[in-house]
Amino acid sequence: MARLGVLLFLVQIVLAVCALISCLSAEEGQIRALPRIVWVLIILFFPLVGSIAWFVAGREPSSGARKGWPGGAGTAQRQQPRPVAPDDDPEFLRSMQDRAKQQDQELFQRWEEDLRRREDDLRRRDGEPPREGDRPEV
Repeated sequence: MARLGVLLFLVQIVLAVCALISCLSAEEGQIRALPRIVWVLIILFFPLVGSIAWFVAGREPSSGARKGWPGGAGTAQRQQPRPVAPDDDPEFLRSMQDRAKQQDQELFQRWEEDLRRREDDLRRRDGEPPREGDRPEV
């Protein structure tokens, strides 16, 4: 029986510490019903009841919290979810493909220009005039 009492005491202390941290780190707009100092005093003097009261009535629900049950009536009214990561966004992937094609074309043009310049240098070294008509235009 003593072990159960120690365990419940530790749970109460942990709950009070979590409630104090939550209360002290909450912004002014997130605190309801009472001023912050009153909540801190309630949590310190009545750890179990004060902690539970803080979590139930003292703070605003987080903006990311779901309202209603998942899969309930509210899910049918929700809009299509936006992509979370860039690789989930089809427009981003399309723009990446377009950019890659453009970079490949620019690289190909630079390689061709370099090849033409080298061929002209070799022909000049061998004494032949550069041939303009033999080259296909891209």
